[in-house]
Amino acid sequence: MFVLTKKVFIRWPPNLIMDYNHTQTGYLIIAALVLVALLFGFILTQIEFHYALLIVMIAILCLLVSFLTLNVTVNKNYLRIKFGYGIFKKRFKIREIASAKTVRNKWYYGWGIRFWWKPRMIIYNISGYGAVEIKLKNKRIYRIGTDEPKQLEQAIKKRMN
Repeated sequence: MFVLTKKVFIRWPPNLIMDYNHTQTGYLIIAALVLVALLFGFILTQIEFHYALLIVMIAILCLLVSFLTLNVTVNKNYLRIKFGYGIFKKRFKIREIASAKTVRNKWYYGWGIRFWWKPRMIIYNISGYGAVEIKLKNKRIYRIGTDEPKQLEQAIKKRMN
């Protein structure tokens, strides 16, 4: 005997529904990756082959590839950021965020993951100068670089309320 049942779709995990999801590409990193790959290719044709050197070169290229994109997502419980394929990532609980505001990074703050001392903060940026600064309830400050700072700020504030 066969019993037909109604299909039930369960969302798992329940906080997977996102209010904001944006991926920014770092075109300067792509250019650097191409230049470094060409340089490594030239070096390998000019010297005697060494496995250790090849391994170091591959590790450097993999590190550069891991910074090609910056993905930012906001959902019910978390603000998540992830560089490239996910070696470098960070997650903030929405309930621990005290404030969020759009800011403009200075040119010398740089790109990548930066620990800055004056003011004391951690910067996650891949390209450009637009960012959202979040202050946590424990007084720590983070800046998340994005080419959509207003939309990210609104998504964070929507979940904070």
